[in-house]
Amino acid sequence: MTPDTKYSLTAGSTFILISIVLGAFGAHALKSALSPEQLDSFLTGVRYSMYNGLGLIGLGLAKSIYPKLKVQVVRWLIIVGTVLFSSSIFLLATREISHLDNIGWMGPITPIGGSLMILGWAMLVINLIRYR
Repeated sequence: MTPDTKYSLTAGSTFILISIVLGAFGAHALKSALSPEQLDSFLTGVRYSMYNGLGLIGLGLAKSIYPKLKVQVVRWLIIVGTVLFSSSIFLLATREISHLDNIGWMGPITPIGGSLMILGWAMLVINLIRYR
């Protein structure tokens, strides 16, 4: 297994693990503590973490099939984007119950993370089209 494949599979599996844990936490512990809108936001962060985790596993498998495929920048954009996007949503959705009142500045972090995820997946599409 190449380092690129290992890093992608490990990052993807980690995001999936976090998604399952936080999804269960949201469905049980947070369901009565958050408003429906806050819970929906929280679960949006969970879903995007899961989607990108599965995508990173796919990226690792693609790298093992297409060894010349350039994935390092793609992988880091997706990882950083997912961390910024999902964690900012988690914190903003739970700020009332966690008493994190001064995190309004995190609002712009969410679209920055989303933009990095989009850029990462777009770069992968371009790399796949150019692959020889």
